[in-house]
Amino acid sequence: MDITYLFEYVDLVTLGICLCLGFALKTAFTGFPNKYIPLAALSAGCIINILMNLSAGLNATVVLGGMISGLASTGLYEMMRNLLDKDGSLPGKQQ
Repeated sequence: MDITYLFEYVDLVTLGICLCLGFALKTAFTGFPNKYIPLAALSAGCIINILMNLSAGLNATVVLGGMISGLASTGLYEMMRNLLDKDGSLPGKQQ
């Protein structure tokens, strides 16, 4: 199944904001469970995309774009973490 058509719904501004929000939740709030970060990013992405597209009106495309951008931010974070931590030299990580 090819899901590459979903990339046209990704909004880079929403993705960036959700990426920063997820990173802030992970680092600033140590009691915040990691399993809820994708849900927080999905919710924030939806809200941000709706607010950014108020003039266009609320429709399924705007909501879907927010959801996909929020979830893509968690995937992007994991990808970057795995790439940077491949050799065990991630800055700030205790060894």
